[in-house]
Amino acid sequence: MFCEGKTQQEIVSLARKLLAQHRHLLVPRVAPEVARALLRLTRHATYHKAANAVTVQDPARRRSGDVLIVTAGTADTQVAEEARVTAEVLGSRVEIIYDVGVAGLHRVLARHSRLLQARVVVVVAGMDGALPSVVGGLVDCPVIAVPTSVGYGANFTGIAPLLTMLNSCASGVGVVNIDNGFSAGCLAHRINMLAGK
Repeated sequence: MFCEGKTQQEIVSLARKLLAQHRHLLVPRVAPEVARALLRLTRHATYHKAANAVTVQDPARRRSGDVLIVTAGTADTQVAEEARVTAEVLGSRVEIIYDVGVAGLHRVLARHSRLLQARVVVVVAGMDGALPSVVGGLVDCPVIAVPTSVGYGANFTGIAPLLTMLNSCASGVGVVNIDNGFSAGCLAHRINMLAGK
């Protein structure tokens, strides 16, 4: 359920209806006061502050596969956490590697063996958006590129990294919209599940 633009009352009402029909719930992009109201709906609700999301899920549920999320910088954390929470609620096992951007290329190269193990890699980057191309050239699994609005100068609130990612010369790189960790998490989960069949 997309929360931006909805009132607290609308969000809580929708969440209550969804919980009456489903065992799992993901409410992304919630303000802290809305999160507090959602936490009162059930003791199984969890607020993920770094992702600005509330989830309800079975703690005994086993997650499977291997989704790896990589961020260029720590400023990309919120979008990466949104992708992580989304993929985990759907049932994927997720790991995040933070701060391995191309400004220090040795950082991503030091993680090359881990990158090769993943079924799918989500790469979250702002500024120039070059990291997905680098990762795409290092792995043979699908790469989901997520441009962020993080950056200064000619970043144009995410348009510059979006264009860089769309023009990636590495094969196997797909791109979601700016700051869209939710879609990246959904797509990563689907690829992860297909790879496990």
